[in-house]
Amino acid sequence: MRAGAGSGRRRGGTAAGLFGASLLVAATVLGAGGASALPSAPPSGSASPGGPGVGGTRGDQDEGNGRRGDEENRDDKGDKGDRNEEPGRPGSSGSTSARPGTTPPSTAPSTPPASAPASASTSPSASASASASTSASVKPSAVARPAPAGAVLAAAEAGPGAGLPTAQGLQQALATVLTDQNLGTVGLAVADAADGQLLYGKGENTAATPASTTKLATSVAALSLIPADTRLATRVVKNAATGGITLVGGGDPTLTALPADQVQVAGVPADPDTAPASLDALARQTAAALKAAGTTTVVLDYDVSLYTGPLLHKNHDGENIAAVTPLMVDEGKVDPKSLADAPARVTDPAGAAAESFANLLKAQGVTVQGKAKAAAAPAAADAPVLGRVDSPTMARLVERMLTTSDNTLAEAIARQAAIAAHQPAAFEGAAAAVTQELTRLGVPMTGVLLNDGSGLHPGNAIPPAVLVKLLALAASAQHPTLRPVLTGLPIAGFTGTLGKRFGAGSGAADAAGLVRAKTGSLSGVNTLAGTVVDADGRQLAFALMTRTGAPVDTARAAMDRVVARLAACGCR
Repeated sequence: MRAGAGSGRRRGGTAAGLFGASLLVAATVLGAGGASALPSAPPSGSASPGGPGVGGTRGDQDEGNGRRGDEENRDDKGDKGDRNEEPGRPGSSGSTSARPGTTPPSTAPSTPPASAPASASTSPSASASASASTSASVKPSAVARPAPAGAVLAAAEAGPGAGLPTAQGLQQALATVLTDQNLGTVGLAVADAADGQLLYGKGENTAATPASTTKLATSVAALSLIPADTRLATRVVKNAATGGITLVGGGDPTLTALPADQVQVAGVPADPDTAPASLDALARQTAAALKAAGTTTVVLDYDVSLYTGPLLHKNHDGENIAAVTPLMVDEGKVDPKSLADAPARVTDPAGAAAESFANLLKAQGVTVQGKAKAAAAPAAADAPVLGRVDSPTMARLVERMLTTSDNTLAEAIARQAAIAAHQPAAFEGAAAAVTQELTRLGVPMTGVLLNDGSGLHPGNAIPPAVLVKLLALAASAQHPTLRPVLTGLPIAGFTGTLGKRFGAGSGAADAAGLVRAKTGSLSGVNTLAGTVVDADGRQLAFALMTRTGAPVDTARAAMDRVVARLAACGCR
């Protein structure tokens, strides 16, 4: 069939898109995480486990419609690094490759419980449920999660004889949209999501600035290194040296000081599967233990020894990312209820968390003497525990991070990967851990340069072909623990950082609901990498990376039209 003729072949035309959208939204709302590793029951006294923010369409730091909160890209922080950046220029047309369009369609399988090497951050209730090296097991959820909706749609629409797109078909279908001058310099890779084999490329092996699509690398490495049901613990222990108590940060930036009925994730109320751990619950546990021992006045300090290295990101601006410390509440926001794309952050997140904890203790009848200070030494490993609350599972944290493009959470997850890989829990150690793990997984790392876990660093470089390889790994039956990488991707026109894209007037509206992708933006840089269901119901992985001087909304719309063309044709 001629390229570009596939839009009429999709049964129902736009109706198919709406059907796909309904499946995608249902899969996200009913079970954020698809069939990925099921969380264990939260320990007593902890907040309910959490997951991705799936309902908000406000955009976030990444897709703020060009506002000053554009994800990693406050112009006053990003211009210099971007303009002087040598790696990251997806240059001339690269090679193209084709495969015979004869293989039957395949879909991403549903996910059994996760398995991975044990992590130092695993809570008592959380262990790898399918790992031969792990003796503990995870209790399955009472309600099974649905498989990724893109896979459901592909299975529903793809006939047994549906062939793969060809390089010639893709080239013909994309020729016009790829010449849009608003795209600037373009790098593109399109692959079969079932096995990751490249179908079409344009500068696909040329390293480009990935911006927030860096989070795909962080997510794959973290879920490969850390059991998906791992939770990050925040504890209060006795301090033998001072006779007081120590609040110990475990690396959970989602810990909240808000009452349960005020907690929102991506602009929607948190439910039992999306709620973060509660600082108030920790204070109640601690106060109860202290009063049971006859203590109503204590000295409080706090332990932030889990991380090393500098607190501030190279592009820290006090809004797009908080100071990176293992102890904070509400991601260090000045206003914990703020839904701004780039909210103001406190200068000392750990100190602010300790102060908030002291106030919550006071409300429970326990007075903290003086002002809480940083602990002189790390808490003893065998120190008696007075209280503990646990984060959502690692699978849910990864999904939330991807859906909302959360820079602070990305750096926290990257540090957990560093700890699991026995690297320093710092920016450099996290980048080294991700690089090392991706290499072990067989990802071609030529041209890849990582400096952080969030993508804020303008010196990061990843070729488009590597991004599609990461997506294919996440869809692979050989790596079921990586499935949250796919289920956490925003849905075009509906959720997270794609909530306001692929809309009416964009020229890409027919692809709404058929695309799930991670967005990325720095000054002059826009990227998009994810999956799309084509007119034959086949799931493709793609990565589109651009560098342009066009207005950000204009550039993004041009990118969306490229992906919409993939959705509109079988391209054979």
